[in-house]
Amino acid sequence: MAATGTAAEGGGEIDDDLWSAVGDPTRRRMLDLLLSEGSGTATGLSERLPVTRQAVAKHLAVLDRAGLVHAAPAGREKRFRVDEEQLARAVAQLTGVGAAWDNRLRRIRRIAETVQRRKDAQEAPDAQEAQDAQDAEDAGDDRDVPGAQDDGDQS
Repeated sequence: MAATGTAAEGGGEIDDDLWSAVGDPTRRRMLDLLLSEGSGTATGLSERLPVTRQAVAKHLAVLDRAGLVHAAPAGREKRFRVDEEQLARAVAQLTGVGAAWDNRLRRIRRIAETVQRRKDAQEAPDAQEAQDAQDAEDAGDDRDVPGAQDDGDQS
């Protein structure tokens, strides 16, 4: 099995075929059933899933190519078992990618918080200037009100 992939953060290699295989919800459900029952056939799995036997066989072929299941002849059918070592490899990759994204999101949050603090700091002097202007305007309003007395008024 050839692993195609990209370098993951932290130096590990991400196996795209493996990820593609576990990325499908039907295939994940199939893995769950095989793990809980120990093994299974395409016919047996199709009875427990909302897809045809032919669809199950195609999904099993994808899982087999990714190394997640292995087949052994069982009469006229094949009996599939989960390769627990390959499944553990998939879990490790998922965990590594999850941790990498957690780190990225923490960095994005710190950047956003820094930007917000700078914006708040810039707005604070502007808010004070606006308040000072309003206070000055309010103080000048007494002169424009009829009957208001001004210290310089001699009437």
